Amino acid sequence: MTRPIQASLDLQVMKQNLAIVRRAAPEARVWSVVKANAYGHGIERVWSALGATDGFAMLNLEEAITLRERGWKGPILMLEGFFHAQDLEAYDTYRLTTCIHSNWQLKALQNARLNAPLDIYVKVNSGMNRLGFQPERAQTVWQQLRAMRNVGEMTLMSHFAQADHPEGIGEAMRRIALATEGLQCAYSLSNSAATLWHPQAHYDWVRPGIILYGASPSGQWRDIADTGLKPVMTLSSEIIGVQTLNAGERVGYGGGYSVTQEQRIGIVAAGYADGYPRHAPTGTPVLVDGIRTRTVGTVSMDMLAVDLTPCPQAGIGTPVELWGKEIKVDDVASAAGTLGYELLCAVAPRVPFVTT
Repeated sequence: MTRPIQASLDLQVMKQNLAIVRRAAPEARVWSVVKANAYGHGIERVWSALGATDGFAMLNLEEAITLRERGWKGPILMLEGFFHAQDLEAYDTYRLTTCIHSNWQLKALQNARLNAPLDIYVKVNSGMNRLGFQPERAQTVWQQLRAMRNVGEMTLMSHFAQADHPEGIGEAMRRIALATEGLQCAYSLSNSAATLWHPQAHYDWVRPGIILYGASPSGQWRDIADTGLKPVMTLSSEIIGVQTLNAGERVGYGGGYSVTQEQRIGIVAAGYADGYPRHAPTGTPVLVDGIRTRTVGTVSMDMLAVDLTPCPQAGIGTPVELWGKEIKVDDVASAAGTLGYELLCAVAPRVPFVTT
């Protein structure tokens, strides 16, 4: 028998999350973002559950080719564009829409020998300051591309830095307005946060990512609790050992947790080598036999300890939800000082996945 840890994916929930996105942005088409191997869920496992999308957006050429080989015939957007000029041959073969964000890409596209024009997303830097042309250059770049024989349909894209913050997207929208003054074009601006909270930025295409998987773009579950979105992934395991400790005894490496009275501790088959956050402190929420309790002591490579005080019936083989439908990944991440994005993407290859 294998270790009891597993990641379960509810594909029906993923379909429902996509439907919620469509209701949030009814006039826009949807790029379902499946970068980072579908945020750790596995692109080959989940893409069919998103089959009602208008297109898929990602980074890796290999994943795009996989989608084509699995039968997806719709649009695929490469969010960072091609990384080397020679990649354009594959972009041509597999009919991929490419982001253009830098001068060298302009030159490479102009010089490429393609069988047919590629659709282009022109990226404007609206304040994130990662990729994209400065607003004052946008129209010049647009006209350069428009004149190229290798260019098909064109869309202007940007990525909001603060769509999940109180400051919102006002400054970014002003930059985009400057970049596109007098320009007739389609737009793709909205990430997950803007899709939920800034309908004025929906325009032609929205690009939801984390919300398709049922986690919050702000890192706080309470911010999406009333949207109907639900977690797709449940990371679960079982108790494999029980210790009854006396007052003064300590738990785990370094003895960071000391019991103050007799206490039952459950040892769970899950650790940082499985993707559970090593920095999760004592008190991180966990579900044991359907009852909410907490971790205690230091997370080790293959195991962690939980307080069994609220669940005296628990013993060897009792099920444990590390995150999922009841224990939100955002809450675990917040306790560990990170984001749900990171935890979902970091589930280790040794953890078996099942889909329902």
